[in-house]
Amino acid sequence: MSCSKIFSGDLPELIYEIIEYFQNDYSTLHSCILVNKLWCRLAIPLLWKNPFSIPTGNYNFIEIYLYNLNKYLKEILNEYQIIDSLLTSNTLFNYPSYIKYLNISKINPSIELWLKAHNINLNMDLVFEFKKFINISLIKLFIENEVNLHTLELEASNAYYTNTYYINNILEIILQNPNFISNNIINLKFSISSSINNNRISQLINLQQNLKKISFSSNTLPLYQSLLLSKESNCSNTLNTIIFRDINFRGINNLDKIFEQLNVLESVHLIYCYSLNTEFIQQFINLTKPIKLKSLFINEIPRIESLELLLQKSGNYLENFGYGLRFSFFGMQTKRQLLELIIKYCKNIRLLDYCVFNDDINSLMSSLIENIKQNLNYLSINLSNYKNNNIKLILQNLGQTLPSKIEYLSLVLDIKVNDIEIFLKNSKVTFFKKLVIKIVSQKDVNYVAVVPYIKEYIMKKKRVKYLAIKSTIFSNTKLYCMDLFDLKDEVKEFKLHNIEVLSYIKLFTDITDIYRFSNEID
Repeated sequence: MSCSKIFSGDLPELIYEIIEYFQNDYSTLHSCILVNKLWCRLAIPLLWKNPFSIPTGNYNFIEIYLYNLNKYLKEILNEYQIIDSLLTSNTLFNYPSYIKYLNISKINPSIELWLKAHNINLNMDLVFEFKKFINISLIKLFIENEVNLHTLELEASNAYYTNTYYINNILEIILQNPNFISNNIINLKFSISSSINNNRISQLINLQQNLKKISFSSNTLPLYQSLLLSKESNCSNTLNTIIFRDINFRGINNLDKIFEQLNVLESVHLIYCYSLNTEFIQQFINLTKPIKLKSLFINEIPRIESLELLLQKSGNYLENFGYGLRFSFFGMQTKRQLLELIIKYCKNIRLLDYCVFNDDINSLMSSLIENIKQNLNYLSINLSNYKNNNIKLILQNLGQTLPSKIEYLSLVLDIKVNDIEIFLKNSKVTFFKKLVIKIVSQKDVNYVAVVPYIKEYIMKKKRVKYLAIKSTIFSNTKLYCMDLFDLKDEVKEFKLHNIEVLSYIKLFTDITDIYRFSNEID
């Protein structure tokens, strides 16, 4: 009875919560559209909230947007006489009004891919003006529909000249219509090149009235300083989260001054930044207000004495910690000291991403996982560079140390196939929502040999919800890649046990791609 009520539409609030759960699962959302009118009405806004970033390869949304242009713009569009047959004759919804997330840098590439998909070839003089017209027309369309954007992104650190030209034109149109972005945007993301007009970027940021989160990447730090110190900035009483990604802090000596004037700043995230030296860390230590350093992903190790002072002050707030392959360049004593400090001061880590290089570090990592077990939810371990014979012991310890439930586990291994059995046996009390395994080897090893162990210890006991397995084999100077997702019979068998097999690339980049992770920080 309750199911029939849901599908008949008697519980729209509950239906909306169900559909919203699938907001990033576009194939499921498309299926929801076909259920009935209510489901369609609830699913459509989720499908159209960020059309320029949906990874489906379908750019037909461009022509649907063009259909919604005003009469004046349509008359100009008709002068090109090349896309009349492509424009739909009718639309059921006001699709432009649903956009919530706009990445300015992706507008022109989407237009180009749309033109390519329809084999529309224009001469060079005409195509430049045509694309400029479409770029500007789409922005005007959003402005006219008074859309309620919550995120505006500009990622153009490697933009080629023509795309930069379109971006500057778009920024000009936006600044001519300040109400478009002044009241509702709570999240701004920037990664820009020197060819982007920084004055326009500063104006755009200073217009914000309710900005809560801002992200800076690559060479945007000078812009960050100028805008947050500007008397015209409205960020001081709204901004609570700052994310720095790939920023070089060399020569920056006024972070404490900037942070102090941000009255509601709560969290700072450092993701593979550079020059985290004593001078930089001292600026954090000098702060009189509690700033929560929630993410620390490092490519380099600061002086241990300074790092300990930082972790003494902020370590209890740290939720996300990791280091990459470059960590191997540092001496054994330095690595040990770093991990000992993390174990000592950081009890609340939820996401841990690390590589194992030797037994010494492995013993410390086991202690770290045990120490944060009560909060750990996302774990990525790369053992592909570990060449010792004790890998069975590592996997055994890992299996025994894991919490009873974990959202995400990614393992990258260079092992004998039956070594994976050691881990699966010893983690028998753990439920994985998402389990990702990659085998990297120069031997004849592949996921097919691993699958029987997965079935025995995972599938039959229903210990996982989403699964991905891939092997990468180097043989005779050739690279062979195999993915469990491509074995359709195996996929069906797992599905009978309510386990969904996904492609490795889809599930792996879900969390362990730190750059995607940075986009999902609250």
